[in-house]
Amino acid sequence: MSIFFKSKSKKKRQWYEQAGEMVESLGIALIMALIIKTSIVEAYKIPSGSMENTLLVGDFLLANKFVYGMKLPIPFTNIKLPAIENPRPGDIIIFKYPRDLSINYIKRCVAIEGQTVEIKNKKLYVDGVQMPLPPEGKFADRQIAPYHKDPAGDMTWGLGIRDNMPPRVVPEGYLFVMGDNRDNSADSRFWGFLDRRLVMGRAMMIHWSWAPDPMAPDVNAGDLFSIPKMVGYNIWHFPQRVRWDRLADVIH
Repeated sequence: MSIFFKSKSKKKRQWYEQAGEMVESLGIALIMALIIKTSIVEAYKIPSGSMENTLLVGDFLLANKFVYGMKLPIPFTNIKLPAIENPRPGDIIIFKYPRDLSINYIKRCVAIEGQTVEIKNKKLYVDGVQMPLPPEGKFADRQIAPYHKDPAGDMTWGLGIRDNMPPRVVPEGYLFVMGDNRDNSADSRFWGFLDRRLVMGRAMMIHWSWAPDPMAPDVNAGDLFSIPKMVGYNIWHFPQRVRWDRLADVIH
């Protein structure tokens, strides 16, 4: 009888030990996932066409958050490790939108502190040298808008400098960013220089690409069948909606 209770007790302890090990492993995995997401690599979705055709609406990309200075995952703090390197002209960067820090933006860095930026008839000049349009960049509007000053004669940011902007020197600690879709991008031409401290990471690669479909049904709170309709539609059209040729593309 004593042997039976001893064997049962041993099995019970083993079960609890296994459960404890599973909980511990799960906790470590969750902590590591949190550290990776907040500090090293994070996924982002492209919601607009401002970076066409380099990045398309529905592209999902991975960004390197470590290279520009990893943020430590300490609650209620904004402590960062020193950056391995700073953003350079040509880098595609993710940053907090200066006018609404709850929104993430993605643009191409075209000039860094100390450089002079100028736009003449849609052509970008940095330190007096004309910069080529990115390989997948584009202009959607053939019309060239002239430069307009405000009544006081000051150089202001806004629609008046989309295609023509007088020379401006990028201040210390700031960047000048533009979308590859030059005629349809809300960027430094419209809201000013980007504070380097708002930069979160550098775009690395496209890990998924899901083409928009205007025919796809939306989820409607008043329609109980809207969710199964949406799921069924996407499953049926899955092969056509995935942009297979963009998967695993390195972003330049």
